[in-house]
Amino acid sequence: MDICRFALLNSPLHLPPLSILIRPPVLFQSFQTCPPKLTKFAHLPLLPQKPINHTRLLCTSSHTSSPSSSSMESPPQGYRRNVGICLMNDSKKIFAASRLDIPNAWQMPQGGIDEAEDPRTAAMRELREETGVNSAEILAEVPYWLTYDFPPEVRAKLQQQWGSDWKGQAQKWFLLKLTGKDEEINLLGDGSEKPEFGEWSWMSAEQIIDLAVDFKKPVYEEVLAVFAPYLQ
Repeated sequence: MDICRFALLNSPLHLPPLSILIRPPVLFQSFQTCPPKLTKFAHLPLLPQKPINHTRLLCTSSHTSSPSSSSMESPPQGYRRNVGICLMNDSKKIFAASRLDIPNAWQMPQGGIDEAEDPRTAAMRELREETGVNSAEILAEVPYWLTYDFPPEVRAKLQQQWGSDWKGQAQKWFLLKLTGKDEEINLLGDGSEKPEFGEWSWMSAEQIIDLAVDFKKPVYEEVLAVFAPYLQ
């Protein structure tokens, strides 16, 4: 300490007056009074909480001749390969029909994929066989397989009907738009298969989910959520 005093007393350094060294404090405006600054990201939609490959849409066209790579991904083992068709009209309503074999159960068209058949081709074929509709174009598809399990009683019934014991169905879903008129719809189909439906109607997504059988509801909810941008 004495060394420091000696240095200060004997140094030629001249310090400025005390009034300069001691300045009055500078007061800044409180941050609480500053208005919040909005960024351009404030209005972006929330990101989905499911894995990204379960939320992306594959936009496609009915005029594309080669199958998409996503359509050819292998389905889970033990599940029957199947296509689902979400057919919409100009009013953004969805086609649904009542099943003849299950009272009060409505569903969107669906059907099995034949051996070596492309799912896109199967979707157009099943739509024609079940509804008689030929005038439709594919807008998009869910680029992954969705599965549902058969209830025990349904599984036993289908085992006798098909001769194979499947756990359930693995479905590739397509969104199609009707390009013709309602008069084209015929529940007798194209005559190649036994009719499956008794009545049909254009419905909202909520109505379709509400009228579906319980074991298909989770798949319907995801399908209609993925296709929601087209249905709004």
